[in-house]
Amino acid sequence: MHPSSDGAAPREEDLDRSAPADEASERPSGGADTGTDGERPGDGAAEPAKGKKKGSFWKELPVLIVVAVVLALVVKTFLVQAFYIPSGSMQNTLEIGDRVLVNKIVYHTRDVKRGDIVVFNGMDSWDPEVTYTTPRNPVARFFRWVGGAFGVAPGEKDYIKRVIGVPGDHVKCCDAQGRVSVNGVALDERSYLYTDPVTHEQNKPSEQPFDVTVKPGTLWVMGDHRELSADSRAHRSDPGGGAIPRGRVIGRAFVVVWPVNRMKMLPIPGTFDRAIGALAPATPVALGLAAATPVVLLRRRSRKG
Repeated sequence: MHPSSDGAAPREEDLDRSAPADEASERPSGGADTGTDGERPGDGAAEPAKGKKKGSFWKELPVLIVVAVVLALVVKTFLVQAFYIPSGSMQNTLEIGDRVLVNKIVYHTRDVKRGDIVVFNGMDSWDPEVTYTTPRNPVARFFRWVGGAFGVAPGEKDYIKRVIGVPGDHVKCCDAQGRVSVNGVALDERSYLYTDPVTHEQNKPSEQPFDVTVKPGTLWVMGDHRELSADSRAHRSDPGGGAIPRGRVIGRAFVVVWPVNRMKMLPIPGTFDRAIGALAPATPVALGLAAATPVVLLRRRSRKG
């Protein structure tokens, strides 16, 4: 008769049979042996994942660069573009090597104003103020184009000047005090005309006398460095009489962004607001009131009759 299992010592063969089960119960749930340092192999699985992420970053980098360039070109084409200043025609307002940002949508919401600094394309109308040799190497031409697109290289056909007269304006120089006048109102240009940093002498408003009426669809523009700027005054023999086509305006320069020590906004000088801006808007209103008065009087008389 076999002894009962209750309270009985296990037999040796029973211990041998139960050992694998006990060892299995002590193993990790994954069934793998623990390492010598007490860590499970699964604890090191993060390292291959890190390697995979690092590799995927380098694969994605060219895509990110392409997307960034495309977005920059979209912004440059439709919203804001950087331009490089290659000449001294707008000194001291703009120095050679300055980079300005040009708002390309502002004139879709308002008209060009007197005093605006505008960038325009002078293709087929004005000769370039600074001549550059076109690179023969296609790679160099490509990088030259990229540089021009992002404002780190000059464009041969892009000009920057200040608007002095808009369509219909009578622009004249000079009055008894040697000033430029617009519609009979003299401009005080001392705040922006070029001043020699050594002699402190300021340019005269113009060494050349002129008397023009700005034609419809055109703008009369002048550089702030009047002795150096080949502006509308130098193109009076052209078909437009020196004025530029309004349709060639790229946008309004509104801020200098480089170099850092010259960062500044480019507002409209106060002389345009005080002398002309207050005069021009009142004229259409006055004409409208003058035209409406007889109509109102006739209606009143007809009602009384």
